[in-house]
Amino acid sequence: MHIHILGICGTFMGGLAVLAREAGHKVTGCDAGVYPPMSTQLEAQGIELIEGFGAEQIELAPDLFVVGNVVSRGNPLMEAILDRGLPYTSGPQWLGEHVLAGKWVLAVAGTHGKTTTSSMLAWLLEDAGMNPSFLIGGVPLNFGISARLTDSSFFVIEADEYDTAFFDKRSKFVHYRPRTAVLNNLEFDHADIFPDLAAIETQFHHLVRTVPGVGRIVTNGREAALERVLSRGCWSGVERFGVEGGWQALPAEDGATVDEQFAVYWHGERQGVVDWQVQGEHNRMNALAAIAAARSVGVPAAQAAKSLASFRNVKRRMEVKGSVDGVTVYDDFAHHPTAIETTVAGLRTRIGDSGHARILAVLEPRSNTMKLGTMKAQLPASLAGADLVFGYGAREGRDKLGWNLAEALSPLGDKAHAFDQIEPLVKAVTAAARPGDHVLVMSNGGFGGVHQKLLDALSARESGTTTRGPA
Repeated sequence: MHIHILGICGTFMGGLAVLAREAGHKVTGCDAGVYPPMSTQLEAQGIELIEGFGAEQIELAPDLFVVGNVVSRGNPLMEAILDRGLPYTSGPQWLGEHVLAGKWVLAVAGTHGKTTTSSMLAWLLEDAGMNPSFLIGGVPLNFGISARLTDSSFFVIEADEYDTAFFDKRSKFVHYRPRTAVLNNLEFDHADIFPDLAAIETQFHHLVRTVPGVGRIVTNGREAALERVLSRGCWSGVERFGVEGGWQALPAEDGATVDEQFAVYWHGERQGVVDWQVQGEHNRMNALAAIAAARSVGVPAAQAAKSLASFRNVKRRMEVKGSVDGVTVYDDFAHHPTAIETTVAGLRTRIGDSGHARILAVLEPRSNTMKLGTMKAQLPASLAGADLVFGYGAREGRDKLGWNLAEALSPLGDKAHAFDQIEPLVKAVTAAARPGDHVLVMSNGGFGGVHQKLLDALSARESGTTTRGPA
């Protein structure tokens, strides 16, 4: 089959393209931004890429057009497809019908932690010799790729609640038909497509309805929203984590902390010990979810706990981009206020209190929800754990903010600074940074290459070509 993918350079659609190619299909695709790294990854797979959505692409005469959710009515190629009555489908539907069918699908859903938990779960199955297929919205460092197709019966997928396509407003995950479903957490997000939390809960219940009776739902027992979802009806076995009577992460020894080592308990019985370098309460919850999900397909909890010692996390999850002149620069995907607060807290746990090391938070609020300003009032509290805050809001273009960033950050007082251009921001951060500081860059986009610009500016400062500002 020849499929032509519209919107191929997105994380999900790019991963789908790789899977389709590995399954033996001829794959071509187009997007408005065909550029590295996705373009080079796809071209290395023998996938022809076309810049733009020109109507002339119908002359490729594929068997099927697969449409990403970045495509809307008015798109020239989509209009030509509709006018000529050519066959088309959504990415999630094609994936469900042509790749996931017949697999034991382990789907990880939730507002936060999907990528990390999916990566953990794929690694637990891999380390157990189960050779899973996967499609993840990030790059797990244990694998170095975001998607692969194997002959295994098991498929791990990051299950997104975002809508499927302009012609299918259901969440992507209803197409996956999992036998094991992880419900990590549930908060209001995606204000561009959901009016309120109740609307998202309805979509999560659609997912619950697809899990068979012989399947398993692994759910965060601390989340009232998820309990409301399950109370609407549940036909599968349920295991809760994070609560007494379910899966718990507790100190491995009396008087010990759980920061780098913790014991895993199930129904009050000790199952094993996780000794790793990943920190934060959110990651312990992710680990419990992954252990429980892996157990549903036969991986003993003790073995899974041991495997997490070699888990290497995901690119863009507190990833160190470099250290210059005693200043360490990190890259993180955090963009929702809860994720921002959790990320700052995780770094604080790692480096100690501000008397010894400072956190300079550099934030670009560019998700659709953040650009709408729906959660701007939550930003100051989410950034309160940082010592200095540098915010960036574009004045024009696709990522333009529809609200005043400086005004939103004003409750933080003198420690917060807002910029509408990258270069002044880089200069301000470089001037403020001093040896021992940690610069935490948070964005769900490329942020104008600010990470390397900061490292270059710090290198110039170290070599004496710039003047250090006041500490």
